[in-house]
Amino acid sequence: MTRYCAFFASINVGGNRLTMADLRYAFEREEFENVETVVASGNVLFDFDERPTDGLEDLFAHMMLERFDMRTFAAVRNREQVRAAVDDNPFTGIGQDNLVHTLFLEREPDPAHFARLAADHSGRGPEKLAIGPRCLYIDYVDGVGASKLSNAFIERRLGCRGTARNVRSLARIAAKM
Repeated sequence: MTRYCAFFASINVGGNRLTMADLRYAFEREEFENVETVVASGNVLFDFDERPTDGLEDLFAHMMLERFDMRTFAAVRNREQVRAAVDDNPFTGIGQDNLVHTLFLEREPDPAHFARLAADHSGRGPEKLAIGPRCLYIDYVDGVGASKLSNAFIERRLGCRGTARNVRSLARIAAKM
């Protein structure tokens, strides 16, 4: 069995309210094993036979729509990928752990789209950006709340959805995995 984490976008924000007990139960009903939630923001640890994560992401999107009438995206990563989201983030150890994020993307970002994102954001704020494997690394130097670099801004330029976690949370999740 492989240990995974599903990082759900927009859970318990913007009107998408869901208890973690209900989310765990939905995973257990789908026969995932060792289901555990971490923080009440849609991080679900589980064991399952190794398979491509895009198939699991599609399954979870369908599950959330059918069971909870929620349209959401889930980025699924295995233990090594979660650890890499901390270790390979070029801003880890430089910026503050609560301000340095990995934005997990639904697919590999196109370098041309990333260049457009960086150009469009240039001069809008102090945030630092770097591209990674199926992710974007961000240092929100002055905080996420004060930033003009929103998920919607990023998603429009990259042409794909994503969900972010700070490296402090990711390190905690990796340790639990």
